[in-house]
Amino acid sequence: MMKNINYSYWISTFKAFKKNKVALFFLYIIIGLIAFITIQPFLPDQKSPNAIYVDEATGLQLINKPPSKEFWLGTNSIGQDMWARIWAGTRISLLIGFTVALWENLIGLFVGLIWGYVRKLEGIISVIYNVLNNVPKTIMLILLAYTMKPGLLTIIFIMCISGWLDSARLVRNLVVTIRDREYNIASRILGTPIYRIVSKNILPYLVSTLVLKTTLSIPAAIGYEVFLTYIGLGLPVSTPSLGNLISEGRGYIVVPSLRYQLMIPALILSTITVSFYTIGNAFADASDPKNHF
Repeated sequence: MMKNINYSYWISTFKAFKKNKVALFFLYIIIGLIAFITIQPFLPDQKSPNAIYVDEATGLQLINKPPSKEFWLGTNSIGQDMWARIWAGTRISLLIGFTVALWENLIGLFVGLIWGYVRKLEGIISVIYNVLNNVPKTIMLILLAYTMKPGLLTIIFIMCISGWLDSARLVRNLVVTIRDREYNIASRILGTPIYRIVSKNILPYLVSTLVLKTTLSIPAAIGYEVFLTYIGLGLPVSTPSLGNLISEGRGYIVVPSLRYQLMIPALILSTITVSFYTIGNAFADASDPKNHF
C-alpha cells in the first residue's frame, strides 16, 4: 500500500534551491549587501555623499586624498567622500533595479493576461507590440533620455516604458497554452467570472516564471542605468550611482594610486550582476517539478 505524500510545489522549490550551494552563497551576499547599505548611513562617523570637504587651514578642496582615518576610501576629484558615495550609489542603483524590475513585470503581467486571454484585443495588442518591439531598445532609451529632464524618476520611467515588452510576450504565450484547457473551458461554460478563472486557474502557473523574470530584470536595469550614465544621458552628476561612479572613475584607470575609484564600483556592479543571474538561473532549475523528486 502506497503512503500518502503531501506535496507542496513551493516547499519543494525552496528545498531544491537550497541544494545549490553557489546560488545560496550569492543569495547571502545580496542579503548582506542590502542590509549593510540600509544601515550604513546610521553607523558612526559616516559622511554625506554630496558634501564637498575642504582643508580648514587653506580653504582648498580635499581633492583625491588617499584613504585615511577621516576618509576611509579617500576623496574624489572635487573633495567628496568616496566611502559615502560608493554605498549611496549602490543604494540608488539597487533602488532603480528593484523598481524597474517590479513595474515592468507588473505591466507585462497585466498586458500579457489581456493579450493572451481576451481574443478580441489580441490583434490590437499584437500590432502595438510589434511596433514598439521593432524600435531598437537602446536607441529608444537614448532618445527618451536625451529629450527628458535628467533625474531618478526619469531614468525609471525610461526603462519601464520598453522593458515590459518581453514580460508581456512571455505571459501571453503561457496564457495561450493554458486558457483552453478542459477545466478552463468548463469554468467558462458554467459562467465563472473571468477574474476568478484568471486568479485561480492561470496566475498560479505564471508565478515561478515571473519571479525568475523579475530576478533577471534587476541586474539588467542596473546595467542600463550604468550604460546611460556612462554616455552622459543618465542621472545627474550630483546623484551618486554606480553608473556615475564608474563614469567618474574611468579617467583614473591609468593612475595606479586612484585606480580604486573605478575598481570598487565596478566590483560591486559585477557582484550584483553575477549574484542575481546565478540566483535567477538556480531558481529556474529549482522551480522545475522534475527536480523535486
